[in-house]
Amino acid sequence: MADDINNNEGMDEAGDAGMPDDLKRLLARAEQGEDGDPDAYNPDADDDEEEDDDGELEESFGEVDRGASAGEDINGGQLQISEFGREMKQSFIEYSMSVITARALPDVRDGLKPVHRRILYAMNESGIYPNRPHKKSAWTVGEVIGKYHPHGDSAVYEAMVRLAQWFSMRTPLIDGHGNFGNIDGDGAAAMRYTESRLAKPAMELLRDLQKDTVDWQPNYDESLAEPVALPARFPNLLVNGSQGIAVGMATNIAPHNLTEAIEATCYLIDNPDATVDELMQIMPGPDFPTGAIIMGSAGIKQSYETGRGSITVRAKAHVESTKTGRSRLVFTEIPYMVNKGTLQEKIAQLVNDKRIEGISDMRDESNQKGIRLVIELKKGVIPQVVLNNLYKYTSLQTTFGANNLALVNGVPKCLSLREMLQHYIDHQVDVVTRRTRFDLKKAQARAHILEGYLMALDHIDEVISIIRSSQTDSEASSRLIERFGFTPEQTTAILEMKLRRLTGLERDKIQEELDGLRRAIAYYEDLLAHEEKILGVIKEEMREISKKFGDKRRTEISQVEKDLDVEDLIADEDMVVTITHTGYVKRIPVAAYRAQKRGGKGVSGVNLKEDDVIDEMFIASTHEYVLFFSSKGKVYRLKVHELPVGTRQARGTAIVNLLPFEEGEKIASVISCREFPANEYLMFATKSGMVKKTVMSAYDRSRRDGLIAINLRDDDALLNVRRVREGDKIILATTAGKAIMFSEEQVRATGRDTSGVRGIGMKDGVSVLGMEVTNGNGDLFVITERGYGKRTPVADYPEQNRGGQGVYTIQMTERKGNLAAMKTVGPQHELFIVTEGATVIRVKTDEISQTGRATQGVKMMTVDDNDRICAVARMTAAKEKPEGEATEDGSAPEEAPVDLGDGNDMPEDLLDE
Repeated sequence: MADDINNNEGMDEAGDAGMPDDLKRLLARAEQGEDGDPDAYNPDADDDEEEDDDGELEESFGEVDRGASAGEDINGGQLQISEFGREMKQSFIEYSMSVITARALPDVRDGLKPVHRRILYAMNESGIYPNRPHKKSAWTVGEVIGKYHPHGDSAVYEAMVRLAQWFSMRTPLIDGHGNFGNIDGDGAAAMRYTESRLAKPAMELLRDLQKDTVDWQPNYDESLAEPVALPARFPNLLVNGSQGIAVGMATNIAPHNLTEAIEATCYLIDNPDATVDELMQIMPGPDFPTGAIIMGSAGIKQSYETGRGSITVRAKAHVESTKTGRSRLVFTEIPYMVNKGTLQEKIAQLVNDKRIEGISDMRDESNQKGIRLVIELKKGVIPQVVLNNLYKYTSLQTTFGANNLALVNGVPKCLSLREMLQHYIDHQVDVVTRRTRFDLKKAQARAHILEGYLMALDHIDEVISIIRSSQTDSEASSRLIERFGFTPEQTTAILEMKLRRLTGLERDKIQEELDGLRRAIAYYEDLLAHEEKILGVIKEEMREISKKFGDKRRTEISQVEKDLDVEDLIADEDMVVTITHTGYVKRIPVAAYRAQKRGGKGVSGVNLKEDDVIDEMFIASTHEYVLFFSSKGKVYRLKVHELPVGTRQARGTAIVNLLPFEEGEKIASVISCREFPANEYLMFATKSGMVKKTVMSAYDRSRRDGLIAINLRDDDALLNVRRVREGDKIILATTAGKAIMFSEEQVRATGRDTSGVRGIGMKDGVSVLGMEVTNGNGDLFVITERGYGKRTPVADYPEQNRGGQGVYTIQMTERKGNLAAMKTVGPQHELFIVTEGATVIRVKTDEISQTGRATQGVKMMTVDDNDRICAVARMTAAKEKPEGEATEDGSAPEEAPVDLGDGNDMPEDLLDE
């Protein structure tokens, strides 16, 4: 094969390009073997030759001790054997520490990562100052890589670009010229196109660097020196924050307002025991470059106290009205680090997927003056609901996870606000102290020279004579030292002094300069002797920086701590809720039913199976609760908006798909309410004749698997639950045809998990079939299993004490069967009578003759021999009533239906006629 390749001189680069790399290397080594290279790969070599190679290897390194322990040096350190696992562990630890200390985490003193510090230092050394022309970014990147940061040029340029972006840095440190990217996510132009120079605030980080204010270290090849940290004359760690991912740890420090950060630092200098609450009075929280709104201060305080906290940031928006009467949402500020382009794509996707409805158009009107993202809404849409959905499902609301991790003396540490400020103060004390010592030393050296000048001028003729008579500089220096007591430094300066300084005017200038230096020396010495004065200098210089570069806070801090819940995303509107006899539920907007005048034909309300009928139909807000009481004494809770939305004709969804009903468990009663008042009660009735009254507030909590509503015996079942108010009357009816009416006051209120008291006495084999709540007006309709029914005024029933056996509500005979159902009615009601065989008839109550209590009743429905009536549902024509006024049937005014088989007073306009 090697021969074929060698002979194929015409093979072009395209053929080589398609060849696998492994095959290329194999062929190359084969060719070298044919040329006689003894070290080349020879595929025909046998095992013996390989063993010889091993022998040669051992010969070249010396004899290898194959039994040596891991890590033991062999032959003077030429070869070391180490356990693989231990080597991996040690190497990874070294790599991790390198990333942590030399790449990803900022230093607490200057708030900079190594790459940022090296960029600023390299630009400073190259003289790319704010008052100089911009210089090509590629040139700066080359300087940084070549001298201080031996890594990829892309990484250095990206770090440099970030320092120039207004939306990334609260106080940009580089002044960029050209395309440095934008908030839409567009990247910066290539480094060969852009130019940059140091921004003015960056000079405050570098100020006094030449005065030995910080420690230095050799660069990567020890050819140059670089600062370990910059002097940083303002708290850059807080002002610009930092983000970085190291190995096993990450940092995410929020940016802050420059003026507030400086004032907080000054306050801590004056009050070393200041609390976080006191500091937050000055610096209430982060101040992001992009503005936006921070929701609540709890997360801020937590991050300031512990170094970690969750801060919710929300875009700033307002609602505008259009000429056509529609509304639009306008966003002028977005959360920090949010890509506006990606945000728009997400909104469009949510609209297309119909996860957010009500949006008709979106456009970006942002310009150099600021952000303006406009979202047009459809007519009739509630702007706040759309806005809440946008906050919920997009990055218009984000969480900033503060993690104040920084290097303290080369060790990563999570810092509280006080710790960050105190470390910065300590750094500034060190910087100012070292600068003062540097200035003092320099002033003392200069004063020493000037003192020599003055002494020489006082004896100028003799000095000149000694110099003229000396053969060499060293001789002149020695003679001057011997004659006048000069130091070597003074004699050197005197010998180099120009003749023009011998004039009387120059002597006055020297004396004036010396006097100034002596005052400066006294000031420096006093400063070094009193730390409080050094702290005063720090405060004064920081406040000067604040005056030059400080600006107003951009991020608003709202005291609203509430997180978005589901209801914030849903309009508060009325719904028609229907529940059928077989347990199907749905909700429909009231607007789906058109208003009609009396006598109208109506609209189709629901398509049901032949064996089904509507048991409950009521109006409730989407924000109201629906309490489902089951036959086993449990209560389940859902919000109306959690019920499935259906059309008028749809049957709905089986309740067992919404609630975790047990086998044999079914709905006994339903109540809707927005709140759970402590002055209202629920009345329970069971099949065995027990009644219980419990305050509504006892049910103001829920569990997924249901909450015990009443304590039942194994052979008992819950029948009805009704809301009762003071003065209401309770009616219980039994299958034996008896009924009892008593005041709700006779039932003492008990707790939730109780059984109640006896409501009506019954013989064996008899059970309660229902309960009604009334104020004493209206009629009571009853019907037997064989279809005999009647309507009797409630006033005909005597009020008794609870626990009695009651009175007959209809004359019972064997041919009539047991009593099947009972309802309070008025002349405006319609009744739906249902049999077990799924036969349903509809009867208007005003067509039923009103008779006495103990009468026979009339034939209401013909029932087959193998069938019987099992339920009655009631519907009521619309009629407005003042709040609190009793209904015409005498039942207590209610907000919602209260038991199975008792339809709410729904207008007939909402029903299929």
